Amino acid sequence: MTTIDEKYAAELKQADIDHHTPTAGAMTGHILANLQIQAFKLQQAKWYVKGINRPALVPVLSKLWHANLNLADRLGDLLLDEGEVAPSTSDEFKQYSMLTEAGQDKYRSAEALINITVQDFNTENLFIDRAIKLAEKEDRPALASFLIELRGHNNHAIRELQFYLGNDARTGLDEEDDDDED
Repeated sequence: MTTIDEKYAAELKQADIDHHTPTAGAMTGHILANLQIQAFKLQQAKWYVKGINRPALVPVLSKLWHANLNLADRLGDLLLDEGEVAPSTSDEFKQYSMLTEAGQDKYRSAEALINITVQDFNTENLFIDRAIKLAEKEDRPALASFLIELRGHNNHAIRELQFYLGNDARTGLDEEDDDDED
């Protein structure tokens, strides 16, 4: 009979293998971690956003926070449905997330908080796009379908937040090719 410690050691060993040769499951673990860290950041922004736009931004940030928690929960269930192990501790979320938290952010302007949030959603999309391709390659349609839905949610959040900044949806997010001017 395998002990709890042996099971967890096997999980860590497999996670290390999967993260060095990315699989849809491993990439989705990163997405789940990003969603969890993003939830913390959205809550911080909701609590600390200041300025004349606060009354308009708090409901938007609250809605995004609730959606993020729901999406993370659904994604964790889906990973388990797919026979994967979902990251489930704060240490794992920190290890697998590509988003960073900062206590100093609570003192930033509303525009800075919204810009950080836009950048975070855009970073999440990089992992989602990669995971969609891996899920399709591995013939995992339920996972691919959810990830496509998540990509759509993020795109909508980016557009809404960019509009608060007076930007178009993709302003400052897509790399521009300066060589085209030659």
